Formats: sequence, C-alpha cells, structure tokens
Amino acid sequence: MNIIRFFSSDHNGCPVDAWIHTTGAENQEKLYPAVVILPGGGYGYISEREAEPVAEKYFAAGYNTFIVRYSVKDRARDFIPLIQLTSTIALIRENSTSWVTIPDKIAVCGFSAGGHLACSSGVLYNEPHFLKVAPVKDHIRPDAMILCYPVITADEFAHSDSIEAVSGACKGSDEYLWFGLDSHVDKDTPPTFIWHTAEDTCVPVENSLKFASALSAKKIPFELHIFPEGQHGMSVCTGQENTKCEYVGRWVSMSIRWLNKIFEFTY
Repeated sequence: MNIIRFFSSDHNGCPVDAWIHTTGAENQEKLYPAVVILPGGGYGYISEREAEPVAEKYFAAGYNTFIVRYSVKDRARDFIPLIQLTSTIALIRENSTSWVTIPDKIAVCGFSAGGHLACSSGVLYNEPHFLKVAPVKDHIRPDAMILCYPVITADEFAHSDSIEAVSGACKGSDEYLWFGLDSHVDKDTPPTFIWHTAEDTCVPVENSLKFASALSAKKIPFELHIFPEGQHGMSVCTGQENTKCEYVGRWVSMSIRWLNKIFEFTY
C-alpha cells in the first residue's frame, strides 16, 4: 500500500489522503476502482471517525481510497467543498495510470453532511450555477454514490444547520431551498446505495426516503436500507467509533457487494 497526500487543486484546494494499492511484478497491469470518502460534521468540522475507519474497509475490499478533508464553517459556502470534491475526481482520472485506478469506476461515499457533498457531485455537477464558478468542468461526475445517513432535503426534514452552512443563506430562502438535492435528480444521476436508521433524530430518515423516491421517479438504479435502530453518525459500526452494532454494520459489506456488481469488479 502507498499512502500519499495531495491537494485537490492549486486554488482553494483541500488535503486529500490517498490509499493506493501497489501492483506486484507478477500483475503489473492490474487497476483498481476507487472510493472517494467524505466524512460528516455538519459542514462545521470533519468527523474523523468517518474517515480512516471507512477507508480501511473499502481498501481491504480492493478499492483505492481517497479521503477528502473539504473546507468547513465560513468556507463551506460558495461551492468551495463541491469544487474541491469534483477537482479531486478529475485529478484521480488524470492520474489514473500512476495511481493504478480505473478511471470510469470512481464512487463517492459520504456521511451526513458529507453525504450531502457526495450527492451534490452526482446531481449538481452539470448545474449552470455551479459551472459558473467551477474551475474544472469535465470528467467530474462520479460513477456511483454511497450515501450514509445523508443530509438531502431543504424542507421540514432538513438538517438546517448543514443547509444554511453550504448555501450561506437563511432558512427558507430561495438560495437555501436550492440545496435540497432531491429536486435536482435527473436521468444522468449515478446509481446510488443509501442507508439510514429510522431512529436518527439528527438527520431524519425522510432525507433518504425522499431521495430514493426521486431516484425511482427518474428510473435511476438504487439500493436502499433502513435499519430500525441506531443513532446518527454510526460510521462503520465498530468499537473504535463507540458505535458498535453488528446488525447495522452490515451496511459495509452490503455496499461493497453492490459496488462490485455496479463496477463488475472482483478482488
């Protein structure tokens, strides 16, 4: 394994930690799909329990993993986190040979507000408002999305702190409402894996249900899992995150099997 750090772009860039598979002499031509990880934190901080513990799981399954520590707080607005994410996706494709990555098999995996950011890359990448400010406009759409208890809506079920932070606007304003991602799903939205818990009191489960409904309306392939119990922010549900729950933790293997099927990948 090679672990490297780079920055998503020269301007307004953020640090990205990459876990890259090494290719032995006996298998020099092998390439690997990738998972780009976006931890949560309400666009106010980066939740480390949704960073390396997640990267470890996907790396062990044969995926190159990239942890994007995007900008938060006052720098969460003006599309800065989305610019950082989409620039990272483009950069992975540009360096796919040296990073032994399959360029058309790149998934994003986001948690809570990181789920909003991950989802934004799949539904806002071609929006004129975003393209006006995006320094990189081509090769930025992910090929699949994994959304973990994601912030999605800007309605009565919204996690308003996250939507206010990313929009830079007051609750209920047009600018605020625009960041409700279920309203941006179209025929080109990537296939999506979603999971949530019904007991989540921080980001209501309706966020995932409404996004799944929007995907269904546009005939976008998706897989949805709602677990009956569990708090917000469970990450990979192991003891190191103090959210140990074997039952909910099944989402990890479920998402890997789903992604293997979507990408036609065997490790």
